[in-house]
Amino acid sequence: MIEIGLKHVSEMIVTEDVTAVSVGSGDMPVLATPAMMALMENAAMLAVAPHLPEGCATVGGHIESSHLRPSVIGERVAATAVVTKVDGKKIEFKVEAHCGDSLLGSGTHLRFVVDRSTFLSRL
Repeated sequence: MIEIGLKHVSEMIVTEDVTAVSVGSGDMPVLATPAMMALMENAAMLAVAPHLPEGCATVGGHIESSHLRPSVIGERVAATAVVTKVDGKKIEFKVEAHCGDSLLGSGTHLRFVVDRSTFLSRL
């Protein structure tokens, strides 16, 4: 059962592969906004994964976040996702990313519970 307050923290080290230059979202060698947001999505997915019915997964529906400061290659980034609302198959999260004590970004994320087989059969 998915409950309000479920939480997960996902971490990464900023590497060349996740810079704005490599991802194509900018021309600076700093953490790309899409990479930060992917880490937030990963934290949300993992926060609820152990609580899903067998054969189910979650898929992202919407994400909105600020990106307040750059992170350079070698820095550790941690993204936290906390379940804030559950409405049937719809799950809302508060997401944040930090580098040490500095807030990198914060926002909200929406995921939906889906049956894996049914979802994949519609592709």
